[in-house]
Amino acid sequence: MTTKYLPLLSLVTGMLFSASSHSEITTGEPAPNFELPDQYMKNHTLADYRGKWVVLYFYPKDDTPGCTTEACNFRDDIFKIRELNAEVLGVSVDNTESHRQFTEKHGLPFPLLSDGDAEVAKSYGSAWSLGSVKLAKRHTFIIDPEGNTAKIYRKVNPAKHSEQIIQDLKALQSEQS
Repeated sequence: MTTKYLPLLSLVTGMLFSASSHSEITTGEPAPNFELPDQYMKNHTLADYRGKWVVLYFYPKDDTPGCTTEACNFRDDIFKIRELNAEVLGVSVDNTESHRQFTEKHGLPFPLLSDGDAEVAKSYGSAWSLGSVKLAKRHTFIIDPEGNTAKIYRKVNPAKHSEQIIQDLKALQSEQS
């Protein structure tokens, strides 16, 4: 490829893979509130979980390999996570029907929230788009019982993430003791 096409390639790539313009949140600050429906059309807000630790994980697409691995590992570890006074909430831009099918297919025992316009993902710095298609980045946030962001994961290995969350919840909780 000749160098005369590099500016055009850069422009097209930027248009196709644009990230959210919203600034990323940092640890220690209040987590952005949300109100989103789950796979059964029940609305959830962050305030509903006050007094508990929240594992809020964003993922790109229901029933894709990485997303299925991540969700099923959270499913398999849900009792360990709940023993730590924590709840898991998954968020993607998929609709509630897609979430319901994904939940039933894999026996997921936690809410999957539908962020169809990616506004909540944007508020967490976790939205991106591929042309006109909006998606959530694979990011996770541990939110403490007071609603503050305690830990942020911007690089997630779906196969090991649930184990990492459990270890980090234990560490965060021992720091607060």
